[in-house]
Amino acid sequence: MNSKIIRTIALGSFALVFVLGAAWSAQAQTAKAPYPTMAPLEQYLMPDRNAEIALARTAAPESISRDAEVLVLGRHGYETAVKGKNGFVCLVERSWNAPYDNPEFWNPKNRSPDCYNPPAARTILPLIVKRAELVLAGRSKDQIIEGVEAFGRKEVPALQPGAMCYMMSKEAYLTDQGSHNLAHLMFYVPEGTAWGENLPGSPVSILDQQIPGAPSRISMYMVPVRRWSDGTSAVAVAH
Repeated sequence: MNSKIIRTIALGSFALVFVLGAAWSAQAQTAKAPYPTMAPLEQYLMPDRNAEIALARTAAPESISRDAEVLVLGRHGYETAVKGKNGFVCLVERSWNAPYDNPEFWNPKNRSPDCYNPPAARTILPLIVKRAELVLAGRSKDQIIEGVEAFGRKEVPALQPGAMCYMMSKEAYLTDQGSHNLAHLMFYVPEGTAWGENLPGSPVSILDQQIPGAPSRISMYMVPVRRWSDGTSAVAVAH
């Protein structure tokens, strides 16, 4: 699968599920956004708390997610539903972790299970949690941008080596585009790290040159994997 297809399928995780790059920006400028405003809150929430916990755990293989902390989305932000033992944190992200100009920024169908390893849980995840808090508080996009950036400068430590995230859920709905899903890992590194991204034949796709709110510039790389978290072959899944 080439990097163009990857960027089309993956809504970004930050996560997310959240960076489609220049292709999405161009579409946002040339086509009417299908989701111009936030939908009613109930459309973003999962009424069954246990179902959201189970979905969050599908982000990573069971050997990792079974001992991870699990967050669920409440009316005011993410809440700890299960205490963890291994330093990983799993949650189901929503569409507002896309770039701010992404036409699916308010897509209520988005369900993006992620599982952050300990370094990413300390340095990337707080920005995601803060963004959700500001969204659910009814802030405008400009206020969300300002709030996340202020929070990042004051409260978030510098990126730690080895930060990465699992997005291997067969049950994810990342975007209305394509087959809606892609099994992949995301790696966070200081900007300027050379991984051979986006070159012919390379499985590595660069998604974003900066994580919004991070205290220093971070590149996020996505690497597709062959299997879903349950061990089955990661062929395209249509929802």
